[in-house]
Amino acid sequence: MLMIFTRQKLTGNLSTTLIISGVLITVGVTFLLFIMPNMLNSSTNLWLGDGVFKARVALDEKSRTKGLSGLKEFGEEEALIMAYPADGMWGVWMKDMSFPIDIVWLNKEKKVISIAKNVSPEESTDITRQPKSSSRYVVELSAGTVDRKSITVNKMAIFQIDEKKVE
Repeated sequence: MLMIFTRQKLTGNLSTTLIISGVLITVGVTFLLFIMPNMLNSSTNLWLGDGVFKARVALDEKSRTKGLSGLKEFGEEEALIMAYPADGMWGVWMKDMSFPIDIVWLNKEKKVISIAKNVSPEESTDITRQPKSSSRYVVELSAGTVDRKSITVNKMAIFQIDEKKVE
């Protein structure tokens, strides 16, 4: 009788241990696959015009150069903010792009200073699009977003990035 009780107790403890281990492994894998990459890739929320966007942030030359190249699609509620360390005539070249975009240039106060709508990769592989005046940030959005979200020159953008990390 004592032996049966011990065997049942061991089986119960083993089941509990396996369940707890499975939960911990699931949480760990979820962290590694979904949470950690988002921590490594800089992102922020962007309020611009009538839109709120989940924005990737490119803070260095390598990530600004890559931009949206290689992506097959880009959601209507997504954006890319390219931040530069100083004001300049920051251009956009659509090398290896597979979809059209709207481009919005912002000054250091985050005010819209220039817009290019529905820029097609087929038309722009040899052309660098530039703002009409010096900018600090370049925002790339899905084509048509500027019109859909009422984004116009002189509108203010709201977003937060760590300016100390801009290279």
